[in-house]
Amino acid sequence: MAKTIYLLKAKGSNYFSLRFSTIPAKKSIGTTFLALLILSGCASTPQPPTSDLLAAEQAIASAERARVSDYASVELSDARDKLSAARSAVREEKMVQAQHLAQQAKADAELASAKSEVAKARIVNEQMQKGTDTLKQEMQRKTGDQ
Repeated sequence: MAKTIYLLKAKGSNYFSLRFSTIPAKKSIGTTFLALLILSGCASTPQPPTSDLLAAEQAIASAERARVSDYASVELSDARDKLSAARSAVREEKMVQAQHLAQQAKADAELASAKSEVAKARIVNEQMQKGTDTLKQEMQRKTGDQ
């Protein structure tokens, strides 16, 4: 069914006509119900957290390349375990749990890298301190000989 509305033109008596179609109430309710059904179907199937899994894998690989296991093996091991659990959760279609585990795995790998960097910096600092102490002793010995 269509309705016509007439509007006056600003100058003169010519008319503009606009047509609006109206949808019967039964079709409108059916269309709305179908749209809701489709949306609920999409919402019930969460997607695997592939970006979180990839980020965790990259963080672990980066930590392994930096030889983090020499200084923070516990944290790196935890990261690997959580990544494995995240992959299992994806296979079991527990996507929310998989996402949380993948994020935790990434955080553990980053923690391992940070702890490793601190340990390496501490070693360099100790070596520099020993070198400085040796230089001071040498300077005192040479000034004492004169």
